Amino acid sequence: MGAMALPTMPLRTASNLTFFYALGYPIGALAVSAMSPMAVLVFRFGLAGAILCAWALISRVTWPTGRTLAHVLVAGLLTQALQFIPLYLALMHGAPAVLGAVVISMNPVVTALLVAAFLGEGLTWMRVGALVLGVLAVLAACAGRLIAIGGVDTVVLLLLAALVSLAAGGVYQQRFCSGVDFRATAALQNGVALVPVAALAVFMPFTVVDPWNAAAAVAAVVLFNATLCMTLYVRAINTYGAAAVAMLFAVIPAVAGVLSWLMLGQRPDIGIAVGLVVGAVACWLNAKGSRQQRQHDPAGDGRRQHRVDPVHEAPVTG
Repeated sequence: MGAMALPTMPLRTASNLTFFYALGYPIGALAVSAMSPMAVLVFRFGLAGAILCAWALISRVTWPTGRTLAHVLVAGLLTQALQFIPLYLALMHGAPAVLGAVVISMNPVVTALLVAAFLGEGLTWMRVGALVLGVLAVLAACAGRLIAIGGVDTVVLLLLAALVSLAAGGVYQQRFCSGVDFRATAALQNGVALVPVAALAVFMPFTVVDPWNAAAAVAAVVLFNATLCMTLYVRAINTYGAAAVAMLFAVIPAVAGVLSWLMLGQRPDIGIAVGLVVGAVACWLNAKGSRQQRQHDPAGDGRRQHRVDPVHEAPVTG
């Protein structure tokens, strides 16, 4: 049975997801400056999981079982635990918040390759051009850091690990979990991510440098990033596909750079401004290429007949 074509992501959805995902970098940096990273993640996944679980229970959603449940948990380990553990460790070791956004913004490139390899989605020349522009946007944004450190260091390797986990998790989410209610998915994935984080917290120092700032930063991480942003992220992948969501990462680092300047005093250089412009062009080009591809290949499966059928959820009201 052929796959249904994925709809184009509306501007409002893309803007909201971009802003809240970018916001996660400066508030994450604030949190790990006031509290040890594993402590932050324990509160992040524990409190967000409780909030989302309550929402799912009140909404009386259908919870996944059996093999589907296992797929949801695997996707959660990739997109939550294995993304944020190395990311927060990198922030603890002094990585600027914008650098985390910059490296992880390579997500479109990694995701596009994984989607083409495992989901059979074709890459038109226009979409390849968008990916090239996305890479150029990332390189422009991180040029200052690479020159300053003279190459790749441990921090960058941690961020690359977060990047690969995020991209793999997004593709896995689209392939195996698109039919699961996004509230149940988000609740379960925060819960499963808590397990490795809690285990690491036992063996790592649990320190609080500034209790008041820690409380405020952790509250912001839980509410804006872990609960709101990651729920938007899960729902967007279920509805629009991993490749469409990944292209937002061409703009996210520049937005994170502006927010980091306002919140942390980390002033962005000219490369961030260039990255914002080039990334915006990349997103526009990718969206145009996707529309043209759907016109020539309405099934969205490169003329193949054995793709997974995404299940689209009705909009939530209230």
